[in-house]
Amino acid sequence: QVQLVESGGRLVQAGDSLRLSCKASGRNFINYNMAWYRQAPGKEREFVTSTDWSGVQSVYADSVKGRFTIAWEKVTNTVYLQMNDLKPEDTAVYYCAAGRVAQLWSYWGQGTQVTVSS
Repeated sequence: QVQLVESGGRLVQAGDSLRLSCKASGRNFINYNMAWYRQAPGKEREFVTSTDWSGVQSVYADSVKGRFTIAWEKVTNTVYLQMNDLKPEDTAVYYCAAGRVAQLWSYWGQGTQVTVSS
């Protein structure tokens, strides 16, 4: 059974940094792409960032470019999202996703709440 389990979300203040983790298990994730999405209250889920198996092809939404970094630690099958200079508009539930083809995500986590106070 494939599982993606996010953790690390909490209440922080604007300007703070936070690192989210997504532990993947239940299958071999070789050649998989991994991604982070987020969903703010009353809004649709939106793409944040993704990376391919090699870690070379990483893509970021304009809203987080220069502040967020995705990293995939293959030894532990854990994907991290390092978030710096957080803003109140970053408040959302953050979801981890995995798929053989980017943007066609086969697996999703349950999400972790990030709240940024001003």
